[in-house]
Amino acid sequence: MLIFCISALRAIVEMLGLCLIGQALLYVLAGKSCDKNPIYQLFSLITRRPQQLVGLLLPAKTSSWIIGTSSFLLLFSLWIGLAWLRKLL
Repeated sequence: MLIFCISALRAIVEMLGLCLIGQALLYVLAGKSCDKNPIYQLFSLITRRPQQLVGLLLPAKTSSWIIGTSSFLLLFSLWIGLAWLRKLL
């Protein structure tokens, strides 16, 4: 049961990380008009909470790409840690 919970949490973290990557790629491809893109809006909706949590940890005047990169690095380290924990059990 514990291994299933760890695997499910790892899948959620993986999905969030992939959404952050997709959001960044769409921003690079679409530029400033990416806010009109429905896929970008979906990625933004999905990744809003993790980015807000990381934004609370960083100084107030931090740019959005630093918050996005920090969110991805935090999710990636969490994903690796959950894989390590699952392997131990």
